[in-house]
Parts: sequence; C-alpha cells; structure tokens
Amino acid sequence: MNFLKKLFSNKPKPSNEDALQKQEVNLSLDDLFVHNFIDKGGKFLYCTSAEEVIQNLIEILDENQWKNITCLDEKNLAKYTDSLSIDISFDINKSAPVFTSCEHIISDSGSVLFCSHQIKEKKLHELSNNFIVFAKTSQLVKDMGQSLSGIKNNYMENIPTNISAIKSFTPENDKDNFISTPNSNSKNLYLLLFEDF
Repeated sequence: MNFLKKLFSNKPKPSNEDALQKQEVNLSLDDLFVHNFIDKGGKFLYCTSAEEVIQNLIEILDENQWKNITCLDEKNLAKYTDSLSIDISFDINKSAPVFTSCEHIISDSGSVLFCSHQIKEKKLHELSNNFIVFAKTSQLVKDMGQSLSGIKNNYMENIPTNISAIKSFTPENDKDNFISTPNSNSKNLYLLLFEDF
C-alpha cells in the first residue's frame, strides 16, 4: 500500500504558468465579442462620434482603393455616405463592397447577425465578399438565442425574414463552409462600432 502512495504522490506539481493557463477568464460582453471577432479575422474600428465613423469609413475605402460601394440601408446610413466622394449605389452590385447596418453583434461567437432589413431578400453568398458594417454598442448581445429573442421583441407585428449571420471573416480560409464554398457566408468584414451608451 505504501508503494502506491509513493507512486501517486510523486506526480509533478503544476507550474505557475500551467496554473495560469488553466484559469478561467471571465470577459465582459464587449471584450468577449472583440476577442472572438478579431480571432476570426474581423477588422474592428471603435467610434465615439459620427465624424469618427465617416473618417474611418474614408480610411477603409482608401486602404482598399474602393471607388464605389453598395449601401443597403440608405435610411440609417445616408448621414455617413453623403460626404463621401465615391459612387454610392443603393441597388445590389456583387462587385462593390456592401455598406450596411446589422441586427445584432453576438458576443460568444464574435458573429454579426442580419435580416431582410439590412440585406433585403438576398442571401449572404449572393453579395460581395467585402462588407463594411455599422453597429452600435447597444446591439451587443450574449448569444444567438438572445439575438433571436431581440428580433422577435423588436418586430412583434412583422418578424423579418432572411435571418443569417456572418461567422467567419476570412473568405479565403473558410473552415465552417469547406463543403459548400460557393454558398459561403464568410466575408472580409470591417466593423464600425459606434458607442451609443
């Protein structure tokens, strides 16, 4: 019996580094979203004013040398596109980057949820591979369940159709859709996150 005690008591004690790696980290919803979003290849720009949104939008367009965009949410985003010196289309054009809003940004998966209010009747794979999404911090939710409940509460009388999410932000390396690449929802996505509370 003493032999067994000696055998099992000689286990090496975990180092401090191992203990730190095993320690659970509880991030706030916004920190968790940013971590998951960036980890999946998303590009994140935090904005505190409308001027900052416009400036970041201009820099995204310049960086990518985009000369035109498709704005799918004219009602909510015109105030940001009016001062741009590029061609802005309100009709879907697969070759032009899409500028739109979203329903929610989802913390636990780092994904962005859309419905027919933002992407019309089109499926995500029918749109451009390049997206610029405008979202507000008040649109941040914990998980997909909370997001779907939010849609149901916001649109009680007329629940929107075409609810879908972008979960991966590197189209050239889309692990989630390796079987159905032509129907991939993976997009090169810039997120302009506006602080609204």
